[in-house]
Amino acid sequence: MKLTAIIEKEDTGYVSLCPELDIASQGDTVEGARDNLKEALELFFETASAEEIQLRLRGDVFVTQVEVAVG
Repeated sequence: MKLTAIIEKEDTGYVSLCPELDIASQGDTVEGARDNLKEALELFFETASAEEIQLRLRGDVFVTQVEVAVG
Protein backbone atom coordinates (compact mmCIF):
# COMPACT_ATOMS: atom_id res chain seq x y z
CA MET A 1 0.00 0.00 0.00
CA LYS A 2 1.33 3.45 -0.88
CA LEU A 3 0.71 6.15 1.73
CA THR A 4 1.70 9.79 2.06
CA ALA A 5 4.57 10.85 4.32
CA ILE A 6 4.86 14.52 5.25
CA ILE A 7 8.17 15.32 6.94
CA GLU A 8 8.93 18.63 8.64
CA LYS A 9 11.97 20.00 10.43
CA GLU A 10 11.24 20.59 14.10
CA ASP A 11 13.87 21.88 16.53
CA THR A 12 16.86 19.52 16.16
CA GLY A 13 15.03 16.66 14.41
CA TYR A 14 12.27 15.81 11.98
CA VAL A 15 8.62 14.87 12.45
CA SER A 16 6.87 12.60 9.96
CA LEU A 17 3.11 12.23 9.47
CA CYS A 18 0.92 9.89 7.46
CA PRO A 19 -2.27 11.94 6.98
CA GLU A 20 -4.30 9.01 5.63
CA LEU A 21 -4.13 7.29 9.04
CA ASP A 22 -3.10 10.18 11.31
CA ILE A 23 -0.01 8.30 12.45
CA ALA A 24 3.18 10.20 13.25
CA SER A 25 6.79 9.49 14.18
CA GLN A 26 10.09 11.31 14.37
CA GLY A 27 13.81 10.96 13.72
CA ASP A 28 17.12 12.78 13.76
CA THR A 29 17.23 12.94 9.95
CA VAL A 30 14.68 13.00 7.12
CA GLU A 31 15.54 9.39 6.35
CA GLY A 32 15.26 8.41 10.01
CA ALA A 33 11.86 10.09 10.36
CA ARG A 34 10.65 8.35 7.19
CA ASP A 35 11.94 4.95 8.31
CA ASN A 36 10.41 5.34 11.78
CA LEU A 37 7.06 6.30 10.24
CA LYS A 38 7.22 3.25 7.99
CA GLU A 39 7.85 1.07 11.05
CA ALA A 40 4.95 2.68 12.95
CA LEU A 41 2.63 2.08 9.99
CA GLU A 42 3.72 -1.54 9.65
CA LEU A 43 3.08 -2.10 13.37
CA PHE A 44 -0.35 -0.50 13.05
CA PHE A 45 -1.30 -2.81 10.17
CA GLU A 46 0.03 -5.85 12.06
CA THR A 47 -2.05 -5.14 15.17
CA ALA A 48 -5.16 -3.26 14.01
CA SER A 49 -8.39 -5.01 13.17
CA ALA A 50 -9.93 -4.59 9.72
CA GLU A 51 -12.61 -2.42 11.31
CA GLU A 52 -10.06 -0.10 12.92
CA ILE A 53 -8.17 0.25 9.65
CA GLN A 54 -11.39 1.16 7.79
CA LEU A 55 -12.39 3.60 10.53
CA ARG A 56 -9.07 5.47 10.48
CA LEU A 57 -8.20 5.27 6.77
CA ARG A 58 -9.01 8.49 4.99
CA GLY A 59 -9.62 8.75 1.27
CA ASP A 60 -7.36 10.46 -1.20
CA VAL A 61 -4.89 12.94 0.23
CA PHE A 62 -3.45 15.60 -2.04
CA VAL A 63 -0.26 17.47 -1.17
CA THR A 64 0.39 20.53 -3.28
CA GLN A 65 1.69 24.07 -3.07
CA VAL A 66 -0.16 27.33 -3.45
CA GLU A 67 1.20 30.75 -4.25
CA VAL A 68 -0.06 33.76 -2.31
CA ALA A 69 0.77 37.45 -2.33
CA VAL A 70 2.55 38.67 0.82
CA GLY A 71 2.66 42.30 1.87
